[in-house]
Amino acid sequence: MECITQACLAAWFQSFPMKKSHKKVSLAVEIGGIKIKNPVMAASGTFGYGEEYKEYTPINLLGALITKGISLKPRSGNPPPRLAETTGGMLNAIGLQNIGVKELIEKKIPLLKRHGTPLIVNIFGTTLKEYGEVARSLEGVSGIAGLELNISCPNLKRGGISFGTDPREVFKVVDRVRKSSTLPLMVKLSPNVTDITKIAQSAEEAGAHALSLINTLTGMAVDVETRTPKLGNITGGLSGPAIKPVALRMVWEVYQKVKIPIVGIGGIFNARDALEFIIVGASAVQIGTAHFVKPGVIIEVITGLENYLRDHQINTIRDLVGTLKPSALTVL
Repeated sequence: MECITQACLAAWFQSFPMKKSHKKVSLAVEIGGIKIKNPVMAASGTFGYGEEYKEYTPINLLGALITKGISLKPRSGNPPPRLAETTGGMLNAIGLQNIGVKELIEKKIPLLKRHGTPLIVNIFGTTLKEYGEVARSLEGVSGIAGLELNISCPNLKRGGISFGTDPREVFKVVDRVRKSSTLPLMVKLSPNVTDITKIAQSAEEAGAHALSLINTLTGMAVDVETRTPKLGNITGGLSGPAIKPVALRMVWEVYQKVKIPIVGIGGIFNARDALEFIIVGASAVQIGTAHFVKPGVIIEVITGLENYLRDHQINTIRDLVGTLKPSALTVL
C-alpha cells in the first residue's frame, strides 16, 4: 500500500464503494458488557500492540483492538524460525513473546487509549497464580475495556497439559481471573480438544462474559530438502483460510450451547467470511492472519458489512446473528 498518511488513509476509506441508499444501518454490538461501534476486532498477536499498524489501519475505526498476549513478566519467545507459510495458511511459533504487564501499562496503554477504540488485553500464565496476578495488575488501569483470556497455555503445575483442554481446568482458571478482576472477561478457546462445547460451557459456568473462538490449530511443516522442521519449535499454530471451516463449525456448535456472546476467529479475509461467522452465531469477529497479506483488511470488512445490511434491508448487524437456515437438501 503506497498510501500511509492519515489523510491519505481517510481518502482511501472513503473510496470504498457504498450503496446509493440513504437507509441507515447499525453495526454496533455489545460483547460481554463492552459496547463497540462495529463487530470487527483486530485479533491478538497479529496486530502487535496497535501502534505498529496505525499507518495502515486507523485504530479509531476498529470495533476493538486486542493486544498481543501479555504475561506477568517479559518473555523472549521461541527460537527462530518462527513463521512458515503453508497451503491456505500460516504456521507460527512465536512463543508468546511480549513486554510484560508492567511495560504494557506504562508505555503502551497511554498511547492506545488516545484513539478512543475499546482496548482488550489478552492475558496468559503458566499457573493459576500467574493468571490471577496478571489480571489483578490490570485492574483499575485507565483505558482498558476488558480482558481476553488465553487458555491454550501449558499448566506447568500439571506437567504441561494445556489449561484449555480440560473443562475442570478451564473452570479453575476462569474462576481465578474473575475473582481477580472486575473487567469484562472474554475467554479464547482452543480448537485442540475433543468437544469444544464442554469447554465453552465450563467457561460460561465459571463466569466468562463472552467467548472468542478459535485459537490456532496445532500443526507442523517440513523442509524435504534438509529434512528438518520449518519451525524452530518444530510445531506451531496453524491460522488462515485453511482453518475457517473448522472455526465455523465450532462457533455454530458453541452457539447452540451457551447464552453469552461469541466472537468468531479463523481465516477471515473479507466481509463474506465475517458474515458466515455472524450467521452461524458470532456477535462479532476478529481478524488475524489477513493483516499480513493486506493490512487494510479490517476497513474492507467493515464497509462490506454495511453494504450487505443495506442490500438485504437489515437494520442492524444484531438481527443477523444466528440466522442460519436449514439446508434445502436436508432430509427430514
